[in-house]
Amino acid sequence: MTVKRMDNVGIVVADLDAAVEFFLELGLILEGRMNIDDEWAGRVTGLRGQRVEIAMLLTPDGHSRIELARFDSPAVASDHRTAPVNALGYQRVMFAVDNLDDTLIRLGRLGATVVDEVVNYQNSYRLCYIRGPEGILLGLAQQLGQQTDRENPMADGG
Repeated sequence: MTVKRMDNVGIVVADLDAAVEFFLELGLILEGRMNIDDEWAGRVTGLRGQRVEIAMLLTPDGHSRIELARFDSPAVASDHRTAPVNALGYQRVMFAVDNLDDTLIRLGRLGATVVDEVVNYQNSYRLCYIRGPEGILLGLAQQLGQQTDRENPMADGG
């Protein structure tokens, strides 16, 4: 096996504070924020001389992270925030939630909107895509019925 795990998904934003607030409301945990302007970072990303502030957020189960990044320099090269979901290279993150309706109400207070509608997938999941701050595309899924995944940290004995 080559891959051991997925450490994080990175999302570039213009308003780091608003994006952090949104993901905290979703239930992620802020691990920390920091500025990165060391020479090594530009060698990794190919953006020599970059100055970026990041915020690292952890999912409640402790297995996944979102890294939000706001670039001070160089200037943002392109903007995909309004691209349709079938745009090449477009990204979205899917989260499992306990109560989809409650989640939509809470995130709606922060400006999130449902892309089209909430659907029932084969009586197994209620699903939707939402646009969060800056057009970030998220999928939300609420499993219907009995949770059988032994990895579920909310399960009895887990």
